Amino acid sequence: MSMTGLQNFDRTLQKTHSWLNDIGDAIGSEKQQQFHALRAVLWALRDRLTIEEAFHLSSHLPTLVRGLYWEDYRPTGKPEAYRSREEFLGRVSETLEGASPLDPEDAARAVFAAMQQHVPAGEMEHVMRMVPEGVRDLFPSH
Repeated sequence: MSMTGLQNFDRTLQKTHSWLNDIGDAIGSEKQQQFHALRAVLWALRDRLTIEEAFHLSSHLPTLVRGLYWEDYRPTGKPEAYRSREEFLGRVSETLEGASPLDPEDAARAVFAAMQQHVPAGEMEHVMRMVPEGVRDLFPSH
């Protein structure tokens, strides 16, 4: 039975819940924390990618997650030039501020693991090549 009466909405809700469940499997938190982790990590990642690569990645996200990904995006000054794991995690932490306590490194590892489950391997390789080595170490294959 349809939750919304619209097949496309139902499908994106189902896919988004799958992403959140995967994040929850890694950090064991409630849906709201999973959502905050997803948003914070995607924003920090998005802002480090070239505009072209940010669009390529977004094409592999469920519609609902894609909207979250592009929320508040400003292309001026992108990609950001952070060069370390600490700077990346600092950006994640800034976005998590005000949300329930969640370790930014745990959030990053959980979101990257979910991404590897749902985003094609070739796209993940492109993304990983665009972030500093210390950030690559947060991905499950490293």
